[in-house]
Amino acid sequence: MGKSTIYTSAHLMVGLNAFEPGQSHALHAHAGMDKAYMVVEGEGLFLLEGQELPMKAGDLLVAPDGVPHGVRNNSGGRLLVMAVLAPAP
Repeated sequence: MGKSTIYTSAHLMVGLNAFEPGQSHALHAHAGMDKAYMVVEGEGLFLLEGQELPMKAGDLLVAPDGVPHGVRNNSGGRLLVMAVLAPAP
């Protein structure tokens, strides 16, 4: 999994996360901040509090403050997601 920060300020962080086939970001939570994922390319699964929700290019998925979430690329191609956290960590 590759991560790159595109923008950061005291109020917002925007990053780009790339997942190759079979890669994932384990369940985790952010205290005091919301996180949104915009799927730029590919498809995979959005893990949210015990659920596995399909995600594909164009989808916007949100993990509210404190809710465990993650991403899994269960496809045969690259999954590219923009991650937006507010406020910034």
